[in-house]
Amino acid sequence: MHYVYILKSKKDHNFYIGFSSNLKRRLYEHNSGLVSSTKSRKPFELIYYEAYSAKSDARKREKNLKLRSKAFAQLRKRIKESIEI
Repeated sequence: MHYVYILKSKKDHNFYIGFSSNLKRRLYEHNSGLVSSTKSRKPFELIYYEAYSAKSDARKREKNLKLRSKAFAQLRKRIKESIEI
């Protein structure tokens, strides 16, 4: 499986959108400071993920959420309660 995930920083309360074939390992990497783009914003909590059997579908979805603010805004409306935690 391939996953598109959204993390929320407990430090600055901003979001990070990513992609991985091993979600548990990737969350560990983010929280351990092993990812250069997020190490200054740790710790993170996983607030949302989607699973895809095709890697290409997951990559397209990640790109869509990152580049199209409308797509992310629609998703944020759907998961409003989870984001506010």
